[in-house]
Amino acid sequence: MSNLFYQSRQPRPFLDRAEGIYMYDTEGKRYIDGSSGAMVSNIGHSNPNVLAAMRAQMERATFGYRLHFRTAPSEDLAARTASLMPEGLDRVFFVSGGSEAVESTIKLARQYALTQGQGSRWKVISRFPSYHGCTLGALALTGYDPLTRPFEPMMRAMPRIAAPTAYLDRDNLTDEQRGLKYAELLRDEILAQGPETVLAFIMEPVGGASTGALVAPDSYYGRIREICDAFGILLIYDEVMTGAGRTGRFLAAEHWGITPDLVTLSKGFGGGYAPLGAMVARGDMVEAVLDAGGFLHGFTSAGNPLSCAAGLAVLDEIERLDLIANAARMGEILKDRLAGLMARYAFIGDVRGKGLLMAFEMMADRDSKAPLPRALNAHSRLVELAYARGLILYSRRTRGGDEGDHFIVAPPLIVTEAQIDEIMAILVDALDAFAQETGLAVAA
Repeated sequence: MSNLFYQSRQPRPFLDRAEGIYMYDTEGKRYIDGSSGAMVSNIGHSNPNVLAAMRAQMERATFGYRLHFRTAPSEDLAARTASLMPEGLDRVFFVSGGSEAVESTIKLARQYALTQGQGSRWKVISRFPSYHGCTLGALALTGYDPLTRPFEPMMRAMPRIAAPTAYLDRDNLTDEQRGLKYAELLRDEILAQGPETVLAFIMEPVGGASTGALVAPDSYYGRIREICDAFGILLIYDEVMTGAGRTGRFLAAEHWGITPDLVTLSKGFGGGYAPLGAMVARGDMVEAVLDAGGFLHGFTSAGNPLSCAAGLAVLDEIERLDLIANAARMGEILKDRLAGLMARYAFIGDVRGKGLLMAFEMMADRDSKAPLPRALNAHSRLVELAYARGLILYSRRTRGGDEGDHFIVAPPLIVTEAQIDEIMAILVDALDAFAQETGLAVAA
């Protein structure tokens, strides 16, 4: 028995060491980190330059409370982060993780509305399915029933619109028309709620855990920005998973030329070397809140100098190794390899994503888009078969959490084409084993 517990009793071996895209347990078995943990280890494991930067900071100070001292690492990382943002997003608030970053955005948004004499605005519209974090505030924005259902009595319910799952639609619309159709759902919901009550809209530019690398039609993104502007509503981009180069740009927002009002960062922003996240905001919003008495929010470890030193070193390595360009190049190769699986496995119904945030979804039928039977537990079974063979994948239920099966393949941004071939060889072996267990057809 262990005194430690997390979500379940799922047994796992002890981790001994990790290097690059590989991890090793204490028995010497090697695993390919095919999901970068939880899409965190963007620059790979045990990068010597990051470790050296952390050692140097540890010799100076590991903690300095933000109300007592400014620190060079936090100031430098804030400046560096602002330099990577779209114009106007120039104020940075550090946190320890993604849920904290999301909480920070909605609280700053609310305080900003109060400074503008808009106290009636408090509703934050989100999408279903979606994932924005596990604290009660972030969970109230999340659209994933198994995670939200038990805690609904404890949360302030927020309105949601359908996520742009255009790949499931069976209609005669073009991709552009579908994108606009889904975007107009936001306008309809704003009118239904009362525009004077709506504070913000939060979205993942490329879907994460709840929708498996979902990418909307291109027309969706600009129209959402237009609708928010028309009603004076703040647009929040949750880039916890997509930020720091994962999709082939530093922010996924850059793919569509969108400038949000608020952005969240975490996961790859710290690269797994130290707990780190950030909210990035418009300067005019921050100044208005500070003028009104200050931001009524904060965390003990915000701006921790050791975490910020690690974050700076991670950004240095992303630039030095040209990892954003590599994510774009390797992402195209990975997407082609995954799409090629559809010829062999009829139960792979969709492949999607951007850069090195890729996913495939299993279906019972490609034409109807019907999911596999829930009893197969495909989302967990394939992960276990791959894990036993030395490949780590990330999966969730796709359609609100109760059915559907998607698998995220998101290796570190340092991955090479030869390593993608390694990933695919193990994945094919695991898929063959899964098909044999379930009686699903495999083409010769």
